Amino acid sequence: MSYFSACACLSDRIKYPTFFRTVSSDYFQAKALAALMRHFDWQWIGVIQSDNDYGRSGVNGFTEEVKKFGVCIAFVATILRTYTISKILTVVEIIRKSTVKVILAFATEGDFYPLMVEILKNNITGIQWIAAYGWITAARPSTPEMYQAFAGTLGFVGQKMAIPRLKPFLTNIDPYKNPNAAFVGDFWEVMVTEKLQTLNFTNQFGDNIFFDENGNPPAYYDLINWQLINGKVPSSLCSNDCPRGTREAQIKGKHPCCFDCISCDDGTIANSTAECSPCPQEYWSNDRKDECIPKTTEFLTYQEPIGIAVTVVSLLGASLSVATLMVYIRYRETPVIKASNSELSCFLLFSLLLCFLSPLTFIGRPTVWTCMLRHTAFGVTFALCISSVLGKTIVVVTAFKATFPGNKSATKFAPSQQRIIVCSCTVIQIIICVLWLRLNPPFPDMVFRYNNKKIVLECNPGSEAAFYAVLGYIGLLAIICLVLAFLARKLPDNFNEAKFITFSMLIFCAVWITFIPVYISSPGKFTVASETFAILASVFGLLICIFAPKCYIIFIKPEKNTKKHVMGKN
Repeated sequence: MSYFSACACLSDRIKYPTFFRTVSSDYFQAKALAALMRHFDWQWIGVIQSDNDYGRSGVNGFTEEVKKFGVCIAFVATILRTYTISKILTVVEIIRKSTVKVILAFATEGDFYPLMVEILKNNITGIQWIAAYGWITAARPSTPEMYQAFAGTLGFVGQKMAIPRLKPFLTNIDPYKNPNAAFVGDFWEVMVTEKLQTLNFTNQFGDNIFFDENGNPPAYYDLINWQLINGKVPSSLCSNDCPRGTREAQIKGKHPCCFDCISCDDGTIANSTAECSPCPQEYWSNDRKDECIPKTTEFLTYQEPIGIAVTVVSLLGASLSVATLMVYIRYRETPVIKASNSELSCFLLFSLLLCFLSPLTFIGRPTVWTCMLRHTAFGVTFALCISSVLGKTIVVVTAFKATFPGNKSATKFAPSQQRIIVCSCTVIQIIICVLWLRLNPPFPDMVFRYNNKKIVLECNPGSEAAFYAVLGYIGLLAIICLVLAFLARKLPDNFNEAKFITFSMLIFCAVWITFIPVYISSPGKFTVASETFAILASVFGLLICIFAPKCYIIFIKPEKNTKKHVMGKN
């Protein structure tokens, strides 16, 4: 039963099955010292140990504990009272060269005192010393001279108190008064091994007394401080904490507590920890990399140059369509207008008006309604437009065939049949669009792939098959128109409309064939811009090629606006 031996090595029940002590084990002191390190956030420390079981066992336990808190041990130096002065000076030099500001001395007073003397002689100050049980309250180090180098030392010591009537009680216990009495030896052996192991009571001071499975009592410590006047707790770090916006980068070959601070990558921040964390998808890091800020949203607006250009060109085309329609109504009785089928021309001009206005639905923040409107309006208006052109083409072809004797094909394409062709071709597109909206309609979507700092707001087509079906149907009508008009381009007439329809459809097809690679390669809002300019360019091609020649004759060459000239009989 020991009142002084604190070495954790004595808790080995295999080697020392009957050892008990009334002093706290160094196992608990190691935990207490580690908790002290954590309390003051000391992460870069040095250790000095006695070169014996006491020092090695205590430091091993301490090392295991502080590793849990991320503390790094810069060096472990050994001392012993029998060391030569050269060995002691070697330890002094280690301390001098080290950058640590906190050193734990896990040693007995006899082992540590020679080193203390040399530290004092070499004027090594500014160290926060942490003392083990073995020397913090020893008399020899506790002098004013030592205070110059060791002021501010912290350490733990076991609680001490006077126990009344303990001395006479102990002096009266003597199992050897009658050593020959029966069972005396056996009784005392059992008492050590069994009764003490199960001992558990509360003493007169209110402390719960017992021994654990290793023969250790409860651990109680007092914290001793060799106080400084106006002293400050030092910081002990191998590297200073990284500022906001940077992260720790380990230095190869050095302790984990030694690191460089490097800036966080784009899109990540570090505001309160040493690690960079990624920003949410809709946010991006600021320039200092210490805060996530909302990404800027991008979409085609009316205020920017592209939006203004689209709006102006769109309204200009719509105005020209309305003006042309008014000209056709005003001069509807003239030969040029009559020869070009005024009813289909009005249908075509109305559809061109709608086509010119459809790009306006592509401007502004995408919503559920605008996304559905922009795709379906584009598809239906273009189907109506090309259907009207197709009707005019068929009329031109059949009209010239009717000039042959006995050919009655012109009678098959009266105004009612022409309306049926236009309406039926348009209805097919309407059905495709209705199915598209019912099954998988377009919707507003946020796209992040174009730019890390921007969110592109665009309309997702929903069903790509439906989107390509709409485009494919318009392309089919355009190809049919082009083929028929091309076949009729050389029919005899001073005013053969098939030539102009051929030119217009060539321009239409060329624009949309060029549009496909531009649409695929354009990023963000430029995708929308390219689509609107393709719409406007193709519609302007139709308006100019089909209607400009007629307006030229009406206003510039009115002498040609005669039936004889139109029929080629002048």
